[in-house]
Amino acid sequence: MKAYLVFSGSGPIVILTSHPSVEHPVLLEKLTAKGIEKFIAYEIPVETARSRYGPHFDVVTGDLHETDDLRVLDYNGQRAFRLFTFGEIGDPIMHEPAGRQT
Repeated sequence: MKAYLVFSGSGPIVILTSHPSVEHPVLLEKLTAKGIEKFIAYEIPVETARSRYGPHFDVVTGDLHETDDLRVLDYNGQRAFRLFTFGEIGDPIMHEPAGRQT
């Protein structure tokens, strides 16, 4: 499992995924279905996320199945941004759809 702090046009969220990368094609499809096409993501150590969210982390992952490859741990962007220091998150992963013109 991996955890990511994802910044999109609607603000930060924290997600959990069974995919090896936030840029895995299947995960990108699921994020797109949620309206997230362009984003900057930072990997969070799973144990750090678990310690910050406590029992809520266990509730979100409690009924996780092998086929469940995306869970939103936190929709509250202000809280998500506040819970992690810059030193705790990985390098930025910037993603935007191919062929996008500005």
